[in-house]
Amino acid sequence: MKLFDSHAHLDDPRLLAELDDVLDRAREAGVERLATIGCADSVESVTRALDVARRAPDFLVASVGVHPHDASALDDALLAALAEAAADPQVVALGETGLDFHYDNSPRDVQERAFRRQIGLARELSLPLIVHTRSAAELTLRVLREEHAEEAGGIIHCFSEDAEFARAALDLDLYCSFSGIVTFKTAEAIREAALLVPADRLLIETDAPYLAPMPLRGKRNEPAYVKHTALFLAELRGESVDELCQRSFENACRVYGLSA
Repeated sequence: MKLFDSHAHLDDPRLLAELDDVLDRAREAGVERLATIGCADSVESVTRALDVARRAPDFLVASVGVHPHDASALDDALLAALAEAAADPQVVALGETGLDFHYDNSPRDVQERAFRRQIGLARELSLPLIVHTRSAAELTLRVLREEHAEEAGGIIHCFSEDAEFARAALDLDLYCSFSGIVTFKTAEAIREAALLVPADRLLIETDAPYLAPMPLRGKRNEPAYVKHTALFLAELRGESVDELCQRSFENACRVYGLSA
């Protein structure tokens, strides 16, 4: 299998403490590229994921962004720091950004404002977006449309919505990235979406250290486990695992502006 884990959080202490071993296990599992995703809550933390990516520049790429949980932290200085860090060639995307109305760690209007500002920055910098959405499907799509996110392109990461949402995301020129959630017994709607997404728009991710796929659910997730999600998706879609992995690898390279 030739795998691209399109979304992990290698700067999380649970992975960073044994990063070399985590990356070795990922390579042994067939992971050839990996995106480590930035979630800044201050100017000082903007390059945290990028600093990790610099430790293995031929294997890792990074993004910079402010997660909706930390939307209250996004001010002019932090937005400027994102723009400055995004000039680094190892930064391939803006995010993760979006809306999370499940936890509401930042006020909803503040989340929306931060989301809109980061879409605008992605368009300005010609970088794809990494979009987080939870319990906010309708407003997420409305903001993406109103802010012309299709001009930037990007990814609905950790896809956890239904087929209708997938169609709307595809209409906005976005990719859909499936995590271990698609393997969970209660994820029928997500599996329906995974069947609908065309082969040239499908990505695979771990969202490590979160959301380990079956049969490892409940364990700390890591990039090596992306193979379990790939195997599940291939069986679900009636495709060979090698073909699905190759296509999803090419898709990740395309959206992130990398050579395959």
